[in-house]
Amino acid sequence: MTTKSTIALCDDHPIVLNGLRGLIESEQDFEIAGTATDGLSALKLITEKRPDIALIDISMPELNGIALARRLADEAPQSRVVVLTVYEDRAFLKQALDAGVRGYLLKRSAAESLIQALRAVLTGGIYVDPAIADRVFVNNAPRQGRNGDKPLMPALTERESEVLKLTALGFTNKETARRLDIGVKSVETYKARGLEKLGLSTRAELVRYASAEGWLANL
Repeated sequence: MTTKSTIALCDDHPIVLNGLRGLIESEQDFEIAGTATDGLSALKLITEKRPDIALIDISMPELNGIALARRLADEAPQSRVVVLTVYEDRAFLKQALDAGVRGYLLKRSAAESLIQALRAVLTGGIYVDPAIADRVFVNNAPRQGRNGDKPLMPALTERESEVLKLTALGFTNKETARRLDIGVKSVETYKARGLEKLGLSTRAELVRYASAEGWLANL
């Protein structure tokens, strides 16, 4: 018997919640872990049920989706967060990525793209709605040399590259250390060196760079 992926649904609009439930229940390998209609109830649900994915609306009463994502990064790190929103500007996307979300999906795209987004996140990737991805990542292509023919790529070591890829995919320092069989302190060192070489300072900037480099496919 195939193990089903569990998904918690959190949205304060009953019609949206029912629509999401219908989309997810149409997939044989998915099941609903529970539903919540406000941020505090969502936090309780997710920390208790520990679903594979927490699908949350950014605009919820009691605790908004960004604040909830930050709490979940500490209290339920194994639950991958996908936010569902009407906001299409990069400020909200940046906040979401900095909070540790793995997916950013527009509500207007949910009917066509929800399942694709969930599957991408479940396999270790990061999903950004195509309707805004081009706009957000367009200025993050590799830098060009003076002659315009070859990009000037930072000289990352293999280990720095491995650590940054896993960080961009949302793995914590402990998870990265376990995956690469190195110490947490070593992960921190490689990450700091790699970010310095790339001239990056936040996870959102790293994710944008990783997207431009094609790092966000499943490793």
